[in-house]
Amino acid sequence: MSIIDNLEKMLEAGGDNALLRYSLGIEYQREGKPEAAAAHLAAAVEQDAEYSAAWKAYGKVLGELGRDEEATQAFRTGIEVAELNGDIQAAKEMKVFLKRILKKSGKSA
Repeated sequence: MSIIDNLEKMLEAGGDNALLRYSLGIEYQREGKPEAAAAHLAAAVEQDAEYSAAWKAYGKVLGELGRDEEATQAFRTGIEVAELNGDIQAAKEMKVFLKRILKKSGKSA
């Protein structure tokens, strides 16, 4: 049984929470299934809007899917959340990802 199978089983058993959704999102992204990853990461940030790691992963997978406007918004929200929570490293990383997306789309920060 795979990690995803175990996590999905936990979700089916009613253990729905931001950490579980984040974990599923990360595993689906690793498996090359960005649509499934995006759905779970969206649920993670919906359940816990202050989860900066989930915002970072969500922005990355949205960027991977070419959903640049949504990725931009996810990174901006994630940066704000990370800075408010003192998660400086996550904020720095998201700023780099945000700059890349903006550069790709010809926009500025």
